[in-house]
Amino acid sequence: MGLPSRTAAAALAALCLLLSLVSVPPAAAELRDPRAATAAQTFRNPLNPSADPSLLYHEGFYYLATTGGDRVSVWKSASLATLLAAPEHVVWQDGDPSRNTQMWAPAFRQVGLRWYIYYTASDGVDANHRMYVLESAGNDPMGPYAFKAKIADFGEYAIDGEPITHNGQSYFVWSGPGRGQGGPAQLYIARMSNPWTVTGARTAIPADGGCAEVREGPTPLYRNGRTFLTYSTCDTAKPDYQLWMTSIADGADPMAAASWVQHPGPVFWRDDAAGVWGPGHHSFFRSPDGTEDWIAYHGKNTSAYTYSFRTTRVQKFGWNPDGTPSFGRPLAAGTAQQLPSGDPGAPTAVINDFDVGTGQNQVQYSGTWQSGSGCGNQCFQGNDHWSGRAGATATIRFTGTQVALLSVRDWGNGIAAISVDGGAEQRLDYYSGIRVGEELNYLSPVLPPGPHTLRVRVTGSRNPDSGSTVISLDRIEVYGG
Repeated sequence: MGLPSRTAAAALAALCLLLSLVSVPPAAAELRDPRAATAAQTFRNPLNPSADPSLLYHEGFYYLATTGGDRVSVWKSASLATLLAAPEHVVWQDGDPSRNTQMWAPAFRQVGLRWYIYYTASDGVDANHRMYVLESAGNDPMGPYAFKAKIADFGEYAIDGEPITHNGQSYFVWSGPGRGQGGPAQLYIARMSNPWTVTGARTAIPADGGCAEVREGPTPLYRNGRTFLTYSTCDTAKPDYQLWMTSIADGADPMAAASWVQHPGPVFWRDDAAGVWGPGHHSFFRSPDGTEDWIAYHGKNTSAYTYSFRTTRVQKFGWNPDGTPSFGRPLAAGTAQQLPSGDPGAPTAVINDFDVGTGQNQVQYSGTWQSGSGCGNQCFQGNDHWSGRAGATATIRFTGTQVALLSVRDWGNGIAAISVDGGAEQRLDYYSGIRVGEELNYLSPVLPPGPHTLRVRVTGSRNPDSGSTVISLDRIEVYGG
């Protein structure tokens, strides 16, 4: 039964007074909105669309170097949450034709007030790969760098070299031919007299691998005086590319092959259920506050045999009671992870294609689209939207300074037209001869802070190799809210 009119009026007045006491200012209310851009404390893989990552944290910034082919590049970011959107800085290109192509696997090291980048290069013939060193002009991982030397040249194929330190002595480890095979089938070690010179003979390090063809990418990990040498096996194009490990005790001689103790089985390998294949060629880094251990590696979102679509990913790892590292299993791309301890975070947001609406951080569809979960672990949150109908559009409203689109590429995909704030359209081909998921398809230019609109239009066109005109919308990353 309703209240008498006078009683109702008194109750309404009391309610209004209560609301005025507990209401929050609009700015505060916006900050409490889970869709409002605040300093995010989570991030998602991948962090870079390339392979063979060397990642470190130094004086307030992360620095990442990956395989570039014709150059050595470094990306810099204050938070892992924004590394995918960081600009590429080319720190080295070489005019010497004997070493200016097939440039692979750069690896950072700091010695005193200088930085060194160790990398592999050739003249375009794979068998002519050798290893080289760049030296910085000062104490900045961004350089500038100058060519310093060829290193560990024993007159044959050599790749993936970097220094390790054991018992206070520096050594260089790398991959070369051996065990009756060519290519990167054997790990080697030699003493170093300075950051760009090895001295004396080399030693072959015994290294199991579950397959015959590859022992490459040796990388050190240290704990309690013990040196763990983790390395990749089984050909990076294979879904079974994986990490194995050998180690040496405090006080033992690394130049004596018998000093190395093989650990059984892979320590980091494919996870079909998570949609991660070929995890390997890695590096290690500590969280900004030094309390956590992290691994950076490349992995693929396809089980097909391919050297393409290897992307840089990271995750935290722990330690077993016996003092050995416990890397766990590779996490699915798009999994929300807590940022490393001490990472300040950044204003970011993630939008799923099923966040449908006309508000901020939502997607508005027009025309004919289909959706579903048939893409499984190749899609963010297990689902996506797709359309091949010319003129169909997806409009994303966001507040920030940059936006990225990650989704499936496939042999049946066509060409989209993308525009920001009603500007000129940019054509983007979603075709791939191999189906992959959560691939970085588009990264916008840096925009003025504030609200923006991104529109994806299905053109109905395709390149001659494609079987269809379909494009996919899946995961949207927003930066700088």
